[in-house]
Amino acid sequence: MSGMDYPHNYRYVDEAIVGRRSIRAFLDKPVARSIVEDILEVAARAPSGTNTQPWQAIVLAGEPKAELSRRILAAYHDPVAAAAQTAEYHYYPSEWVPPYIDRRRKVGWDLYGLLGIAKADKARMHAQHARNFGFFDAPVGLIFTIDRVMRQGSWLDYGMFLQNVMIAARARGLDTCPQAAFTHFHRVIAEHLAIPDERMLVCGMSLGYADPQAPENSLVTEREPVSAFARFEGW
Repeated sequence: MSGMDYPHNYRYVDEAIVGRRSIRAFLDKPVARSIVEDILEVAARAPSGTNTQPWQAIVLAGEPKAELSRRILAAYHDPVAAAAQTAEYHYYPSEWVPPYIDRRRKVGWDLYGLLGIAKADKARMHAQHARNFGFFDAPVGLIFTIDRVMRQGSWLDYGMFLQNVMIAARARGLDTCPQAAFTHFHRVIAEHLAIPDERMLVCGMSLGYADPQAPENSLVTEREPVSAFARFEGW
């Protein structure tokens, strides 16, 4: 922090932002529906071009969440069914270049290192990736969609909404994991949740209380200093 004389409550906001991490193991502790509703209500104050508010959320718990996980995992573990799946959209670049490929590799191997997964251990990598589709055992799973008519600007708005969800959750002592992994099984999800054709899957998200004993939850990813990504003029 710069040490400027800011209003005292800036620290609460900063702590929620800095404290947000992608949590990959959750406690078996329920989250009240009213808390999730509060989080979404706050998150919906995100800005959007001409107040279009392009976000749509399906909130899952209990058996509905478990059944969706079972259906996705059945396809994931079946080589034929998995090969027939296609991503809803291209989240990552088709050609990786530095520094992005270096950051991607580092976070992957840092995570696997904490879990004791060797580079050649394809079976354990497969199993760890499968945990995405069980929402990492979180009590709440969220599926986010957007109308297909919306364009790039609305996706930028959506990102701010998702960030609000994660920060509002953190401020309430909860943790999250935003998950693009679900997009690969968008057809399974759309069929199970009766999502109309005019909507497309944006991502999923796990929500709950982090398991403090899980080694994967000790991962804190590195961030570049401001000097590496910001250019100041006239200062």
